[in-house]
Order: sequence, then C-alpha cells, then structure tokens
Amino acid sequence: MKRAIAKTNDYIINKFIDIKSVASNNRGEGYIDTAIKILISVVLGALLLAGLYMLFGDVVMPTLNERITDMFNYAG
Repeated sequence: MKRAIAKTNDYIINKFIDIKSVASNNRGEGYIDTAIKILISVVLGALLLAGLYMLFGDVVMPTLNERITDMFNYAG
C-alpha cells in the first residue's frame, strides 16, 4: 500500500513539475507581438509608398514629361 501511495505521489509531483515548466515557458510568440509586427510593417509600407508617390509626382514625372516633349519637338 505504501508503494502505491508513493508511486501516486511521485506521479502527481512529476505532473506538477511539468505544468510549472509549461506555464513558466516564455519561448513562444504571442498574439500581441505578432500584431505589433504587422502594424509596424503596415506603417513602414505606407510611409514607403507615400515617399515613392511624392518622388514620382514631383521629381520624376515632370522631368520625364519635359524630356519626352523635348525629344519630339521638331521645331527647335
């Protein structure tokens, strides 16, 4: 009888140790971390697209338009 009680006690203690190790484990990635990464990537992507839009709208397109007009200007 003592052997059965000791065996049960050891089993319960081992299960508590397993539960404690799983509960104290901070290896994984949580939902908040993933959400923050997604938000940062969306904001950086929007800033990059806005910068490219401003660059093409103000610098590249007028210069390109001027060069095309000068290239097909037969008068001068």
